[in-house]
Amino acid sequence: MKKDTKLFTKPLFVCGVALLCCLLWGSAFPCIKIGYRLFEIPGEDTMSQMVFAGYRFTLAGIMVILIGSLVKGHFLRPASSSWFMVVKLGLVQTILQYVFFYTGLAHTTGVKSSIISASNVFITLFLSAAAFREKLSARKLAGCLVGFAGVVLINLTGSGLDLNLSLAGEGSILVSAFAGAVSSVMIKHYSSREDTFVLCGYQFFFGGIILALIGLACGGRVTGFTPVSSLLLLYMGLISAVAYSMWSFLLKYNPVGKVAIFGFSNPVFGVILSALLLGEKNQAFTMQGLAALVLVCGGILLVNKSK
Repeated sequence: MKKDTKLFTKPLFVCGVALLCCLLWGSAFPCIKIGYRLFEIPGEDTMSQMVFAGYRFTLAGIMVILIGSLVKGHFLRPASSSWFMVVKLGLVQTILQYVFFYTGLAHTTGVKSSIISASNVFITLFLSAAAFREKLSARKLAGCLVGFAGVVLINLTGSGLDLNLSLAGEGSILVSAFAGAVSSVMIKHYSSREDTFVLCGYQFFFGGIILALIGLACGGRVTGFTPVSSLLLLYMGLISAVAYSMWSFLLKYNPVGKVAIFGFSNPVFGVILSALLLGEKNQAFTMQGLAALVLVCGGILLVNKSK
């Protein structure tokens, strides 16, 4: 374990793994759009989108449990004393975060959603400072501001950004961002008492099923299963399984703030991959896109720069 701990704290390893996680999460943006088309889910059908997300996270949970069991050499399941932690984590990380995300997305623009979701990094920084007494230095705050400026810049397309606010729209997205930040603090706290694979796998499995049931109970439906659409759904489950598990290991062995700052690269990767996969090139391959990438990288460097 000491060797693993040392590896998971090496700056280059942390940077590489964190960016890989964000690249995987960034690929989810275009994949979700492609998935809506393949599964014939209208853009305004929030409940069907919730069912789709529920299927994805349930698959992710099964994958993490199976992979973790192969790695450990035995079938993984939570200890009797850990079920409450799993349920709480699933409630916050998967159910609360995504119910509010999809609700907010139905009442505001994608641009606003992306920018408000990026506030997750700020919230995580303050929560980790309160929970684990991580130093909240001026350099960290400056790095967050620089990274956030990159997120805003990549989303400035001339439309979809205004000062109109609503509780159902922007308010829900902010609650979703807060839930994501809280889950980061929870996974670091809980991983000292339970295996990380167990926490990730079972919270996804529990949260995914509840999310799908909520969507189905409210009239949501997912049809159009074909070999191609099923493979896409499997890939999206794999995104969540691999990225969240690796991210959780980074949180376990490192200060939360040093890992969370990489989250600013999610929307940047999302825009770049959307340009490549969907032909949406108006944001990515421009001076504006390059400047946004430089700002995000600068913010990450500022937060992770050693004395």
